Amino acid sequence: MAVFEYQALDESGRKKKGIIDADSPSEARAKLRQEGVHLISLKESTPSPIPSGETKILKKVRVRDIALLTRQLATLLVAGLPLTEALSGVSEQLENQTLKKALVDVRERVKSGSTFSSALSQHPKIFSGLYVNMVGAGESAGALELVLERLADYHEKRLHLENRIRAALAYPLFIVAIGILVLSFLFTFVIPRVTSLFTTFQASLPWPTILLIALGNFFKGYWWLFLLMVIALIFGVKGYIKAERGRMVYDRLRLRVPLLGPLSQRIALVRFSRTLATLLAGGVPLLSSLEIVKNIVGNRVIAEAIGEAGESVRRGESLAAPLTRSKVFPSIVIRMIAAGEKSGNLEDLLYKAADTYDSEVEATVSTLTALLEPILILLMGLVVGFIVLAILLPIFQMSQAIR
Repeated sequence: MAVFEYQALDESGRKKKGIIDADSPSEARAKLRQEGVHLISLKESTPSPIPSGETKILKKVRVRDIALLTRQLATLLVAGLPLTEALSGVSEQLENQTLKKALVDVRERVKSGSTFSSALSQHPKIFSGLYVNMVGAGESAGALELVLERLADYHEKRLHLENRIRAALAYPLFIVAIGILVLSFLFTFVIPRVTSLFTTFQASLPWPTILLIALGNFFKGYWWLFLLMVIALIFGVKGYIKAERGRMVYDRLRLRVPLLGPLSQRIALVRFSRTLATLLAGGVPLLSSLEIVKNIVGNRVIAEAIGEAGESVRRGESLAAPLTRSKVFPSIVIRMIAAGEKSGNLEDLLYKAADTYDSEVEATVSTLTALLEPILILLMGLVVGFIVLAILLPIFQMSQAIR
């Protein structure tokens, strides 16, 4: 079955683009007529994997897309459909064209005799090492649908955690953005006009007014310079963080910042525990699992500790011992890992640790949000109070001089 790219007009006359799979161009045209669209152009497209070094910007594949795809695929396989038919059914429902092209390519590779995991590995920008290794283990054990269900659970819980954090931070960020816009407007347009009235005032101005006039003049005349400085600072920090040494320094600071440090650590622990548990439950060997987990925890300090733990396990040590020496893992996690290794039930205890820290992350985010909102309001009040004071003080002086 070939893949065709098309341009067409829908029922309302709007142009749309997409891809469709069919055995021939005539069958593709027939499918599009059934969808009620008027075909403009149709050409065959050979799906190809996205190389790891590709810099072309494509539509982003989100965690939500992967979670939905995996859940639908697991459901179809449990219902008894062959893998290729399940892939066809899921690809027809996808709206993300990047993901759809990749899945069609995966289906064609599977039809040609490739394993599902090998076909997925040709798209490393879309399907992570975690995904590919889990699918490979599921194929080897003959439990692909079970592994896909676990992968769907993993991605859904990860998405749920990310959404909770975004939702909690949305209001404080909104307040900050509005505050910056209001202050920029005041300092650029309003304050210079108000303070210009004080230039003819013979008596010496109070220092708040002098400072306000200086700030107003600076923002009015050099707002572009301030904007360039902010942009340069942002890009400079990003460039430093991208370097290996800079990333280590940044991640180490993230773990030490009051309030935010424990939150960063708990988020990393949730990723570590849940991902490692999912891989082990899917039949992936411990050493391979640790290598994958190292790349997804989101903190280089913790990733380095996991990498050293993997080397220790390779030499015959238990997992708990090197994690204890790293001093970045809490004792409760280490005790649960040690108990899981002794009982042979490591993945279940890791799931429990992930659920525990998941709840702690939610509680910490709620606490930080509750603290952040009054702090931001207080800061805005102080700034506004300073502006009002700087304007009123010379007015009071002028009124006293008139008397």
